[in-house]
Amino acid sequence: MKVSKTFAAAAAVLSTALVLSACSQSTPADESSSAAAATSAAASAAASEAAPASSAAAAAMPAPFDAPPVKVALVQNSGAGDYFQQWTNGAKQQAATIGMELQVYDAQADNAKQATDMETAIGSGVSAIIVDHGQADTMCPLIVKATDAGIKVTVYDIEITECAPAAVETAQSDADLATLVLTQMATDIGQSVPVGYVNVLGIAPLDRRDVVWQQFVKDNKWEQLFFVGKFTNAVATDNAQLVDAALKANPTVKAIFAPYDELTKGTVSAIEQNNMQKDVSAYGIDISNADIEVMTKADSPWKATATTDPNAIGAGVVRAMALEMAGQLDTKEVVFPGVLVTQQFLVDNKITNMDELRAAMPELNLTNEVSADWIPPVTF
Repeated sequence: MKVSKTFAAAAAVLSTALVLSACSQSTPADESSSAAAATSAAASAAASEAAPASSAAAAAMPAPFDAPPVKVALVQNSGAGDYFQQWTNGAKQQAATIGMELQVYDAQADNAKQATDMETAIGSGVSAIIVDHGQADTMCPLIVKATDAGIKVTVYDIEITECAPAAVETAQSDADLATLVLTQMATDIGQSVPVGYVNVLGIAPLDRRDVVWQQFVKDNKWEQLFFVGKFTNAVATDNAQLVDAALKANPTVKAIFAPYDELTKGTVSAIEQNNMQKDVSAYGIDISNADIEVMTKADSPWKATATTDPNAIGAGVVRAMALEMAGQLDTKEVVFPGVLVTQQFLVDNKITNMDELRAAMPELNLTNEVSADWIPPVTF
């Protein structure tokens, strides 16, 4: 079994580099157990057709997966865009290969609904719960309630180390992601230049990326002219209006960091609305088919992004949960590494979608991260 870098290792990166490092909706269509069973059955059939015949017999399945189906809830708080669609697709595909019956709830940027969904999941008779995104202050008491009831809990991109130590915490390496793209930004624009910032604080991955941003601003003597941002169920559209106003008030800005692809797309839209794409560059985090289209169109100001493959992350979180349920996970903190993708790389390699990007950058495939010989790999 291979487990990725821990949060302690990510902290070591911060110490060495002097910096620290979606987010983004589907419909809560799987909230009834009958719908969940139908979804799981369909996913199982698809995974069975796609997986090599030898994978099922690779190793004996440990308890509780030796007696499927194993009921697991996925409690999400997703945002706009296709990041979460990809993430959930990866989670469903991996769950199907190991006999999980995945019951999906999605609060769609509604913290109160996610709390209600979590209460429902706790009372639904599942053996485990995966919590994908959400506010720590809302979810921590409910995560503790679940673990106290003997339910295994794995979270993705929620800071719960102090409040819920019995749960498994997983995340992208936000320190690495922010460091990768901001290093590129610093190379492109240099020091002592006016910059803008679009972010939403209070969300764990965005908070971790903010720490890196603050260090880069200091180290490069950048002049931050504005800081705007809000999280809604229409992130790109709503933030485009905020950035539009900020650009009109600060026309000398040279580059903008928007560390979540929906924020970046809103930023790009505002830059284009003001006809400033020749003068202002945008830098983001995350990638999708829609993002690639935006980055590669003529005169796009989006110069670079740092990312993982959302499908691979969703699958990796499910593997972490499976190992925890089988008693084979030797850590409570799992971090998935990312890569830098520049606009120039996409254009030079004529990449137009995620399939072509995965082929060009095989490091996006996280199959060997957090796995075991009894877990059939999935590819996207």
